[in-house]
Amino acid sequence: MKLKMAENSVFAILLRSSWWISVVVGAIIVVLCLALLPKDIRFVGAAGSLPFLVIGAMAAKRQWNQPNAAATEALLAQASAMSSRDLQAWLGRAWQTEGYAVTTLQQGAADLQLARNGQTTLVQTKRSKAGVHGIEPLRALHEAASQAGAASVYVLLQGELSDNARVFARDQKIVLLQNLELATLLKKAAAKA
Repeated sequence: MKLKMAENSVFAILLRSSWWISVVVGAIIVVLCLALLPKDIRFVGAAGSLPFLVIGAMAAKRQWNQPNAAATEALLAQASAMSSRDLQAWLGRAWQTEGYAVTTLQQGAADLQLARNGQTTLVQTKRSKAGVHGIEPLRALHEAASQAGAASVYVLLQGELSDNARVFARDQKIVLLQNLELATLLKKAAAKA
């Protein structure tokens, strides 16, 4: 059984925050314990900071290769200026750096197929100038992924999902790849190009 952290727990929030916040919280706990607790239990109390320091280290590891705000904006702008075929090739190179076998598909519901460790994922990289993406492309992707026994990823480069589409994506476990997560993936291939 795989344990999952509650989405709004203190540790989940700290894991999504800047790494240094967890380290500061841990350091404050250590300082308070050393200053306020009796000598014989100071170090036991200070050990309560360990989960915060571990979360800080985990967040730092996740954030190490993430682009900063300016780089994120530049990567997304570069991707927005590309043709669909060039964007798919860039994404394909990025996923290959993560060990996926990437196949370009010639179907409407999905553009790429990723395979790794016996798992298959279908990816839709619909490039729409629309401000709001509706539910139909997500339904088509979900149907194709269900028929193939695959997971699904929807790359959202421009615009936002409608409320109905966002609920559908959440309920059907469709991964939305956008903003910082998308820029982080694109950066992997940019560094290799």
